[in-house]
Amino acid sequence: MTEKHRKTLKAVFADPVRANLAWKDVEAMLKGLGAEVTEGRGSRVRVALRGVRAVFHQPHPGRQIGKGMVRALREFLGNAGIGPDPG
Repeated sequence: MTEKHRKTLKAVFADPVRANLAWKDVEAMLKGLGAEVTEGRGSRVRVALRGVRAVFHQPHPGRQIGKGMVRALREFLGNAGIGPDPG
């Protein structure tokens, strides 16, 4: 995991919930954590990490994710055993 991935991970878990995270940074962070990221139908993106699976919708026309997706990412990462400091 690069330092940029770590910063993105900390931003996902930051309070208050942020709504200005770039999707490309989140996707890179997920891959840096070892997640398998595949394209689904339309704007769907399937993510599998440590036996946990989720489907997210790539934001469009903007490139930043909203607070709802940040909360969903927190839940997904928590279920996969990942916290703000991956160790």
